[in-house]
Formats: sequence, C-alpha cells, structure tokens
Amino acid sequence: MKVPLTELDDRMKRFRARMDKTQPGWEMAAITGKVPLYYFTGTMPDGLLVIPQDGDAVFWVRQSYERAVDESFFPDLRKMRSYRDVAAGMGNIPKTVYLETDLMSVSQLQRIQKYLPFTEVKPVDAEVSTVRSRKSPYELALMGRAGEIHRHVLEDLVPGMLIEDIDEVTFACDLYSVMVEEGHQGIIRFGMFNEMLLGQIGFGTSSICPICVDTPGGVSGMHPSVPQMGCRERKLTKGDLVVIDIGCGCNGYQTDKTLSYMFKKPIPDAAIREHERCVEIQDTMASMLKPGAIPSEIYRNIMADLEPAFLTNFMGFGNRRVKFLGHGIGLWIDETPVIAEGFDEPLEEGMVFALEPKKGIPDVGLVGIENTFVVTPQGGRSITGSHPGLMPVV
Repeated sequence: MKVPLTELDDRMKRFRARMDKTQPGWEMAAITGKVPLYYFTGTMPDGLLVIPQDGDAVFWVRQSYERAVDESFFPDLRKMRSYRDVAAGMGNIPKTVYLETDLMSVSQLQRIQKYLPFTEVKPVDAEVSTVRSRKSPYELALMGRAGEIHRHVLEDLVPGMLIEDIDEVTFACDLYSVMVEEGHQGIIRFGMFNEMLLGQIGFGTSSICPICVDTPGGVSGMHPSVPQMGCRERKLTKGDLVVIDIGCGCNGYQTDKTLSYMFKKPIPDAAIREHERCVEIQDTMASMLKPGAIPSEIYRNIMADLEPAFLTNFMGFGNRRVKFLGHGIGLWIDETPVIAEGFDEPLEEGMVFALEPKKGIPDVGLVGIENTFVVTPQGGRSITGSHPGLMPVV
C-alpha cells in the first residue's frame, strides 16, 4: 500500500526542476494541502513539508507522526508539536517562501508566520499542478484499475439496478454500495476542499437542474443544504433519460465517466441525434490527445467546427454553460491542464483527461458522454470503456 520511494524521489526531482525553470532563484517552498502532501510523501497527516532549494526536504508531522512513519517511505519525517519546532530545526528561513495560496487559509498562514519569519508569499500551486499532471506507470496502473471498476459498474451492472418508481436518492445509495463493493475507495476529491461520495445522478430533467459546481450537468439535490445525491420525490418512470456522472477512485487516483440510459422507451429522435454528435466530438478530441498538442488549440478547433444551432445548450443548459470540453484528472477530479482557452503548454505522454461533451435538451435532460483518456502517441486511450451511451433498459 505504500507509495514506492522511487516514485517519491522522482516527484520531488521533477518539482525542483519545474521550480528552477519557472521561479529561478527560489529558496524555499512549503506544502500543507492534504492531497499534495500525499503526492510528495505518501501520507497525509497534519503537517508541513518544507522543500529548500539547496537541501533535502523535511516533512514535519503533527498528527499523527506514528501513522506517517508506518505509511510512508519518505526519507525525513520529523515530529513537531507546533511550527516553533520547524523554526528551531530548519535554521535560516528566507524572506520569500512559496506556498499553496489556493489551499492555505489566512489563519494558517498567520500561525506559520508567527514562528517562521518570512515576509513575502508567492504561489506554488501552478508548479505542483504541472508536476502532478504527468502520471507515472505506477499512477496509471491505479487509474486503470479505477477505470475498470467504473466501466464494469456503469456498463454491466447499472441496467439491472434501474427499476420503475425507484427514487433518485435510493438509487444513488444502491449505486454507492455497489461501487464500494467493486473496489471504489468511497470518496472522490476535488480541488479547493470539495469532496463527494459519487457525483451527479439524475432522472429526466433533473440532470439539467442548476448546480453550484462548474459542470455541464446538474442534479436536483436532497435539500438546499445538501445539493447532492438527487431528490427523494423524483421517481423513475417510463421514457426517462437516466444520466450518471460519477467518479471512481482506487488508492487515491480517480477516473470520471458519464453514461446515460433510456428507461423502457427511447428518448426523442432529435435528442438521440444530438447525443450521437456529442459522442463524435468525444472521439475527435480523443484522437487529438497526443504529445505536443496544445489544449487551447484542441478547444478552439472543436468549437469552430460546431454548427451554430448545435451550440445552443452545448456544455450546459440555458445560460449555465461551461467554457471547457475536458479536464485533467488524477488525485483530484478537476486537475490541470484543461481543454479550454488559456492552457497553452503542450501535452505530454502520460497525462490523463476526462473528456465530456454534453448538451442540455429541454424536457429531456442531459445528453452526451464522458470517459477518461490517457495521452499516448497514437491519441487518447480510454481507460473507462467505450460504450456510446443511451443504453436501453427494458
């Protein structure tokens, strides 16, 4: 279960190289976010990973040091009671320290600065994200396992789970139980502190309800305080389009997949044609996922080829439309790069993307598809299956 030391060493080496390239003259970086800590150390207790430019990294662990020692091959784990111990053990602290400004609260920063006398903070989030974007064979193996669980459950098991009059919440609970039984880790993680059990599950127009997440689809939710899982009052009826957009994780690493089902009756022919166009877009994008390709160019090329009529409600519904076609994925569901404007660095072999062209259809719901693809010289290779969706359930 431990992350191999060779993995940890390679990640740290690549991080230092990235910092040298983008932040010449840097002297110290510090990591506190749980998922980035796991990436660099193989464990995620409360602590502070200090990475000096001219010395070995040290992971100062507060709670629990004993667990970190048991879980991690990281070479320098040290116990701390407070940041005072870090100050005493690290010696000189530079004026400028690079921190995860997207993940660190002001109060945590103030606690650190109480003992570590740096005066200037610069962000390190982009450098960490870039290093994490290229997956190693070790990471790809875990994502491959997550993808196979994902494929098996959504393509092989879900059709037998859809029964008339079941409500969205009951079905979501049943699906969660099956996912965990098949090997799903039980939680999916996003950046900016967000976590879910599964994702978005909707019957009919529930899949285009407004939602507080940057996604093409939606979910009705149980309550304003819990806008997840679905609605207890929304029951499955003949002719419903069922849309399941969920993540699956294995030892931290996740895949993303959306599959749709036509319950006991096909949806209208016009909606089927729009769905088939989305599948064509996915396949075209996947063929472009080769080393050297530019994400922003993939986005522009795809969008330029779409008919004006098709663009209505594409990647959303009404005025709730997202401005991307796919996203990086790994320890977080929403990693970089993104298939969108502004992402201009070339793709590398081993990057992984969830491609999700989708379109809202009035009175029907969300059509479209999503699968997770690995960047290869031959184009994107799906690790979550190849079913085109709109699976009939009789």
